[in-house]
Amino acid sequence: MAWVYIVRCADDSFYVGSTRNLEYRMMQHSEGRCGSYVERRRPIELVWAQEYERVDEACEVELQIKGWRRDKKLALIDGRYADLPSLSRSGSHRRPLP
Repeated sequence: MAWVYIVRCADDSFYVGSTRNLEYRMMQHSEGRCGSYVERRRPIELVWAQEYERVDEACEVELQIKGWRRDKKLALIDGRYADLPSLSRSGSHRRPLP
């Protein structure tokens, strides 16, 4: 099992990541032990997470979301799934997120 997640940073930016252990990864981010974008932007808040059966599937979704503009990420966080296709840059529609 694997997770894709979005955290809101103290500067109101978003960080998208994936992990096998969400609770442990949030602890690492909160303590600044990841050496990542988030470390300099604490505190953080977990605002969205989705579990996947396979790690490769989670990695694919993570990369997909990382390419999204802020308004599309906000729609996902808010649960406005019907808005996601209209917020696509290219108008192409990939497989919808479960």
